Amino acid sequence: MLGKTPRTRIQKKNHETILEAALDVFSGHGFRGATLDQIAVEAGLSKPNLLYYFPSKVAIHRALIDRLMVTWLDPLRELDAAGDPIEEILAYVLRKLSMAREYPRESRLFANEIVQGAPNITDKIDGELKSLVDEKTSVIKGWSDAGRIAKVDPYHLIFSIWATTQHYADFDAQIRGIIVTDGETHFDDARVFLDRLFRQMLSPNTEK
Repeated sequence: MLGKTPRTRIQKKNHETILEAALDVFSGHGFRGATLDQIAVEAGLSKPNLLYYFPSKVAIHRALIDRLMVTWLDPLRELDAAGDPIEEILAYVLRKLSMAREYPRESRLFANEIVQGAPNITDKIDGELKSLVDEKTSVIKGWSDAGRIAKVDPYHLIFSIWATTQHYADFDAQIRGIIVTDGETHFDDARVFLDRLFRQMLSPNTEK
């Protein structure tokens, strides 16, 4: 991998080209199924040229994961303890759905890694992801205990949000096969549905 000397414009371009190509390959084949040869072909570079920038498949994958985690955790970081509980949670739901729409390859990259046992990101899950989820579930529990939202297990609420939003990226082919749509209108329909689903579930009035 390149050292600390500043990259030239061409080096920066090739670095990004490799990561973009790797994102396509890893999201489609998973870490185990992807090869350096596939990434090099996708990037339009020779394998030796690719290895000038990254010494291994692991290094490329790690660079993608490191970059992904920043983007992936931002929506949850934005959940504000000082805000209206239901609106804050609903905003998080819709941010996650927007990410499924805008970053489907990144979602599938993460999903493939998890399905394979998360061998390359265990430290990320046990570290920054767990810390952030623990922090925000504590906020949600406080809202629930105070009666500001319905009684809910905060961890399973977060898991259900992930399941119902990332599904639209990870299972895109299945969704499009069932709904038979060439456009993106199903995302608009999903926004309406998920807003109603979580709003009704979280309303304290549902317990009366």
